[in-house]
Amino acid sequence: MIQYNPKNWYQLIFAVHKSDTLRIIWKELIYMGIFTLIIAYLEITFFPEVTVLSQLISVYSLIGFVISLLLVFRTNTAYDRWWEGRKKWGELVNDSRNLAIKLAALMESDEDRYFFMRMIPNFTAATKEHLRDGVTLEDLDLTKEEEQSITGKVHVPNMITQLIYERVIALKKKGVLSEEEFIVLDTNINTLLNSLGACERIKNTPIPFSYSLFLKKFIFIYVVTLPLAFVSNFGYYAALIATFVFYVFVSMEVLAEEIEDPFGTDDNDLPTDSLTEKIKVNVKEIFN
Repeated sequence: MIQYNPKNWYQLIFAVHKSDTLRIIWKELIYMGIFTLIIAYLEITFFPEVTVLSQLISVYSLIGFVISLLLVFRTNTAYDRWWEGRKKWGELVNDSRNLAIKLAALMESDEDRYFFMRMIPNFTAATKEHLRDGVTLEDLDLTKEEEQSITGKVHVPNMITQLIYERVIALKKKGVLSEEEFIVLDTNINTLLNSLGACERIKNTPIPFSYSLFLKKFIFIYVVTLPLAFVSNFGYYAALIATFVFYVFVSMEVLAEEIEDPFGTDDNDLPTDSLTEKIKVNVKEIFN
């Protein structure tokens, strides 16, 4: 995730970052400008007397308003997914601390303390990679026995949670934990799984295919036919206007596509790497 100062207008206006849509669709902008110039040449040279084209601008103004409403809904939907993902990771941070503090106060054995000090950060690290391309066990702090029990499993965060539950249940049977303490820990562990499930829901449920397909086709047809309405009024300057309108509409769709899946490694995705490291540092400090 990009860290920046939102109050620095000049830097934001003149900066051309790699995540800037201008750098992403600059080729398409050039194609759009050339295409508009060709349409302008053909219309001015061969169809100068066709007056109906000059009346199309009012129609395109109305259609542009409709597209704007659709893009606002599209962007808001994508941002809601991004923000909900951020809230769930905030809950992961808080729940990990809560669980670590309770376990650190209850555990007297160094072996048990070391186990939970590793497993709580392991869960968040596995969750982060599970929401991306898959978990690599070498990146987790596991013993050989723990790694063998998890190897080959599809859902690594579930397996780590199972190891935590097995240890907590074993401690309860030994009398280290009372029934009330077990219930409290059980609630904390469930909240971790609930946050993971919410993140999986966000990742695995994109906007409906038919809606995305319609919006892309709608924008494409609008911007491709836009020069027909602008050339009769602005001549060859229609290339600049049509290209700018194309940039605005397509950029909104590109931004929405990027932030609707907030758990990846794009510049505008959530800072899950730093949050995972923060949990690891906090938990280690609690147990030490």
